Amino acid sequence: MIRISLVFLVLTAFISAAVFAQKEEREPGDSIINQDQLYNRPFISMGGGGTAIGGYVEGNTNYFVESGIQEGFSMELRRFNVFLYSSIANRIRFLSELEFEHGVKEINLETAMIDIDIAGAGLVFRGGIILPPVGQFNVNHDSPKWEFVERPMVSQLLIPSTLSEIGFGLYGKQFAGSFIFSYDLYLVNGLQDQIIANAGGRTFLPAGKGEDLVSLDNNGIPAMTGRLGLRKIGIGEIGASIYSGIYNSFRADGEIVDEKRRVTILAGDYKFRIGNLSALGEFATASIDVPASMTELFGDRQWGGFLDLIYPIVNQPVKTWAKSAINLCVRLEKVDFNVGNFSSTLANIGDDVRAVSPGLSFRTGPDTVIRANYRHHWIHDILGNPVVHRGGFQAGIASYF
Repeated sequence: MIRISLVFLVLTAFISAAVFAQKEEREPGDSIINQDQLYNRPFISMGGGGTAIGGYVEGNTNYFVESGIQEGFSMELRRFNVFLYSSIANRIRFLSELEFEHGVKEINLETAMIDIDIAGAGLVFRGGIILPPVGQFNVNHDSPKWEFVERPMVSQLLIPSTLSEIGFGLYGKQFAGSFIFSYDLYLVNGLQDQIIANAGGRTFLPAGKGEDLVSLDNNGIPAMTGRLGLRKIGIGEIGASIYSGIYNSFRADGEIVDEKRRVTILAGDYKFRIGNLSALGEFATASIDVPASMTELFGDRQWGGFLDLIYPIVNQPVKTWAKSAINLCVRLEKVDFNVGNFSSTLANIGDDVRAVSPGLSFRTGPDTVIRANYRHHWIHDILGNPVVHRGGFQAGIASYF
């Protein structure tokens, strides 16, 4: 995995040097790439220069049944996020996001970063609380941009989205005809011991976010994360990303108490359009150095992915909404928490979940979506017991403001 990190670093440095030599060009109309999504928000375009404030709100209803047991009907204000943007000076801008989740159960500062434009769009320095560009979702996760109530499983249960970390690095993009090349490269504190030292009894990367992730590195060795993207204007974008770092506290009071243990996530993402059909998703695989003393309950390899298919069945003005649309949608997804076989029986290790979600969404425009979907899970435990079925209906609304 160290070799992969070095190759990614060399490729990124090469592209960065080539971009730096280019003059800044005006962006074509269809040039929004995944890297741009943090600034592709309505309040920024309305605010122009100076300081602007905005955000989004998301509310949902849920009704689920698992193994014949009803969970009942519930409603929640899942997220209320506030953005603050400021154009500090020429080529310097600031962006932050404060999230209130499940009412006020969780309050998090998701981003607080400064971008310094060094050489146009080709080379920008970024520092602060950032969103590591692992896959496409972690950077582009605002609820009003998605057609489903739930976030993708791979982006919650494997890639620990929304993942915010303190760090710094470079990003940029280059135009070449109808193609746009983009790169991101950052050093961050990195995930922590709770990847395996958690109450869940399994390897679980989201638990590694920890409370000190944006204030303290638990082992003094930064993690590296980055993404390379390629967009064909009028068709879509693909990306390849990496996140790699030492996650365990291998020192205590200056003494070495454990080996350095690395976690590496490799991800590929895609978003394209064929006619009226849009397809997007991401695939990720994780390699985790787990102590030999840990049982096979703790996986050292994980993978997951999702595919969203979206087709507009009504694409015309409704009432006073000139850009409204009704979309037919389906999501297919899977996460395997423990890839491999038991050493004693050679039987496949279970511990995976699959899901399918058909649904409908009504957009009054790009900033507001009303959505409803059915969601069905097939849950396999680690011992291979009969599959557990969980299904239910969800509906909700999400909107920028």
